[in-house]
Amino acid sequence: MRDFEFKNPTKIIFGKGKIAEVATEIPAEAKILMLYGGGSIKTNGIYEQVKDALKGRQLIEFGGIPANPEYDILLQALKVIKEQGINYLLAVGGGSVIDGTKFLSSAALYDGDSPWDILTKGIRTVKGMPFGTVLTIPATGSEMNSGAVITRAETQEKLGMGGPGLFPEFSVLDPQVVSSLPKRQIVNGITDAYTHVLEQYMTYPAGAYLQDRFAESIMQTLVDVGPRVIENPADYEAASNFMWCCTMALNGLIQKGVPTDWAVHSMGHELTALYGIDHARTLAIVAPSHYRYNFDAKKEKLAQYAERVWGLSQGTLEDKATAAIEKTEEFFQSMDIQTKLSDYTDAFEGTAELIAKRFSARGWTGLGEHKKLAPADVEKIIEMSY
Repeated sequence: MRDFEFKNPTKIIFGKGKIAEVATEIPAEAKILMLYGGGSIKTNGIYEQVKDALKGRQLIEFGGIPANPEYDILLQALKVIKEQGINYLLAVGGGSVIDGTKFLSSAALYDGDSPWDILTKGIRTVKGMPFGTVLTIPATGSEMNSGAVITRAETQEKLGMGGPGLFPEFSVLDPQVVSSLPKRQIVNGITDAYTHVLEQYMTYPAGAYLQDRFAESIMQTLVDVGPRVIENPADYEAASNFMWCCTMALNGLIQKGVPTDWAVHSMGHELTALYGIDHARTLAIVAPSHYRYNFDAKKEKLAQYAERVWGLSQGTLEDKATAAIEKTEEFFQSMDIQTKLSDYTDAFEGTAELIAKRFSARGWTGLGEHKKLAPADVEKIIEMSY
């Protein structure tokens, strides 16, 4: 097992009716900017719950943050923060709203030339404006980590940011919110969380036995409860386990002491930026090809995953590793997620070359757990995903 440090300061408030506790977590004198997305919270009762909890408080609203939080829209919110003297942020939404709020938390205190520099120059946020979250869509785990991904339509880019100053102070997780989600969002959430685990697990054996078991248990639970929550989002037991899996998949715990990959996400982000494909679905497109291309480097963990998650114990190590990739692809497809780029766009020719050129221009020349995947390798993996 590798050496590590682990600190996660986010307070989790989990359970039925917990949105009412928001007010106790925000300082009484705070001037709050409440951020949300397309307005679904106004039809499912969450908006009213938050407003009731913050009745009598200094509260300004900013809605309209889209999926894949858009930089230009976030700049409008940043203007409100500065003009209105906001000193506390509250994200009410899924990963996109929370990621957008993290960007604003950083940008509000940033004194450089352009807030976009935070992303393009990899500026680590040590101190941000304090914020909390009310999670409405389980998927990204952003409610309990310090990372974010922001999209800029003007340049067709989707870039990441982070730092210890971007942990939410608190996050409210009420599994009852799942009951109002459409199937597409639930399926995306399952796929996103599952792939988050794979990115931290599907590398090579590192002697981190407990971490492996943590990761495997999250994937097993998603396989078990996923069909239940898709079939009946009001199944509280299934919804609560689904929600907690999404949080645990990316709160930092399972990545400690082990090598991690994240090449699938790097490639997937480009597909979203270029074609607007749902983030989770880009991961399902890239992951099988990535594992096939890097089969020799990953076959030991693939075989372990086949045995422990899918119960596949027959055959050689290579047989089990191959079957593991097939089972993963079948799992995505069982939720009506297509796993080829050509299923989403007819304009896929040239995509691999374009993404490889982008990675070269950014200096991304060593992706993956071994830091050996060059842009030329990325090009081949994307081509395999067509």
